[in-house]
Amino acid sequence: MTSAFKADPAFDPGSIAVCDWPLCQVRLQDDARFPWLILIPRRSGLREIEDLAGPERAALMEEIVRAGAVVRLLGETAGRPVHKLNVAALGNVTAQLHVHVVGRRPDDGLWPDPVWGRGAAVPYGAGALQAAASRIRLSPGG
Repeated sequence: MTSAFKADPAFDPGSIAVCDWPLCQVRLQDDARFPWLILIPRRSGLREIEDLAGPERAALMEEIVRAGAVVRLLGETAGRPVHKLNVAALGNVTAQLHVHVVGRRPDDGLWPDPVWGRGAAVPYGAGALQAAASRIRLSPGG
């Protein structure tokens, strides 16, 4: 990990840092409508996936797959199994390289539209947010 890494403060109001994986800081989006993780490679100055060296791009893909499994686990735990994973590295609002991994269901209220910038987030509540964060930390590979 590069010591100069710092997640953009723009992530703080809507998500919490849960743990670090080999490449990425793992954050839980505070929106109970969707099981939703954000992966931020812990390298300073990254804006695009192409800014990562080849082995780190491969590591990012592995962590995206790992995050998908955790998102599915969060959905199952909440009694709302994930039908489809949405994965995106948008960066239009926050330029720092980050990847969203969002679990979607046909009955999630925004289906089939994208979740970004659509509707007001529904916060988990302190206890539920911490419980979800604990499930992420305790999940295989979490």
